[in-house]
Parts: sequence; C-alpha cells; structure tokens
Amino acid sequence: MDIITIDKQGEKVRLDDVPTTPPKKADREAAKRELDALGEELFDLQDLLWGARMHSVLIVLQGRDTAGKDGTIKHVAGYLNPRGVSVTSFGVPSEEEREHDFLWRIHRDTPRKGELAIFNRSHYEDVLVVRVHGLAPESLWKERYGHIRDFEEMLTEHGTLILKFFLHISREEQEQRLLDREKEPRKAWKINAGDWEDRAHWDDYTKAYEEVLTRTSTKKAPWTVVPADSKWYRNLVVARTLAETLRPYRKSWQERLDEVGTKKKAELEAWRKSKGG
Repeated sequence: MDIITIDKQGEKVRLDDVPTTPPKKADREAAKRELDALGEELFDLQDLLWGARMHSVLIVLQGRDTAGKDGTIKHVAGYLNPRGVSVTSFGVPSEEEREHDFLWRIHRDTPRKGELAIFNRSHYEDVLVVRVHGLAPESLWKERYGHIRDFEEMLTEHGTLILKFFLHISREEQEQRLLDREKEPRKAWKINAGDWEDRAHWDDYTKAYEEVLTRTSTKKAPWTVVPADSKWYRNLVVARTLAETLRPYRKSWQERLDEVGTKKKAELEAWRKSKGG
C-alpha cells in the first residue's frame, strides 16, 4: 500500500504530486475482506485499550469538503464498541470559545485513558480556514503551528496515541460529489453554497495544507495522506493505519489486564474466606 506518512517536521510535501486514487493493483473485493478482518482486530484491540487504561487514542480527520470525514467515521468507527468512542465535530467557534485561546475547546474533548476520540475537523482549522479567509492576522496564526506541536506533544506525554489523516481528494471528484448532493434527496441536506465558494480558494487551501503537513508532522503525531477519491480505499487505509499503530501495545495491555485479573481473583478469594466460604 503506497501511502505517504510524514513523521518529521520540515519535510516538504507537494500535494499535486500525491495521488488521490488507489494504486492500480488495489482490488475492491480484496479490500472489503481485509477491512472486515481489520474491523474484528480493531474491536479486540479497543477492548484491551479500554480495560488496560494505559493509553488513549486521538484520531484527527482533516480534508476538503466532501473528502469523506463522516464516511470514514461511519465505516471505520462502526467496527468499534461505542462505549469507548467519542466523535467531536468542530465548526465555527461559539462566542464563549472565541473568548478563550484556540486550543481551549479542543482540549476539553481529548480522550481519557482507555478512550478513543475522533475529531471531525480539529484545531487545524485555526491554521487552515483562518488563514485562507483572513480571519486572523498572519502574525497570530503563524505562531499556532508551534502551539499545536507543543499541545500534541503534551498529549503524547500523557499516553495519547495520535493519528492524523488528511483525506486527499481531487478537484474533479469533489465537484462530482457536490453535484451528486443536488441529485440525491437523501444528501440534499448537505448542500451548502459555501462549499462551492471554497472551491475558488482551492490553491490557497492546498498551500495551507502543505504547510500544515510540513510544520506539524512529528514522530509521535504523524500525518498520513490518504487517497480519498475512492471511498472503499480511503476506509481501508485509515483502518489499516489504526491497526498498525495499536498492535505494538497489545502485549503490554494484555499483561496489565492479566495483573488486574490476578489481583481481583485474590480479592474475591479473600472476601470468600472472610465470609467463611
């Protein structure tokens, strides 16, 4: 799977050189079988994550309009136990949120140990939309790259595993999906003139995303660029990346659960003896 993962600050990315379509060798039916298998594995890994409570997981989904953030949540998070999953969509800040620093509303929704949180859009909007539409002075939003790196480093120091996905869609595919919304009654509620307006800023958003990828990629909080023109391949890439990230922790999580289990059994045995059982 030829996927670009950026884990070092300063690494230059040119999105026009990155494919938005699956590799020719990718097979849709094989991908479906693999996704189902990954789904079972992810459910098991999440159960260990929840029980061990040694780490938390934060998934950040960014992408242009129609790139498939909602669809990714539906088809990947759908394999998980809702008990330990939260999904937060960050839209236009409220009046209260605007009275705080830009990370205040984000930090409130970061996951506790044992939990998996998904951000549908995120703190990155404050160096994307804010930049493209001139909602804050350049001197202000430019400082935010450093604040974001420090914020994510703090989360990882507390045991949060961070995965950031840029869902990379082509201009042509986006146009088709926007037109499809007008044709399909079930999708008409998603119609937004602002989505068409933003297409006029395509190149500006491209530059903004490229700088995000270059300036906020780190070893512990990497970015994965996901070809998103084909929904089935997008879902597979995200699920596979998530599974690959969690697998190395399976042993330590299981060991923690074994320790807890042994302790609980001893406590139960002591209780029974105290009751004369």
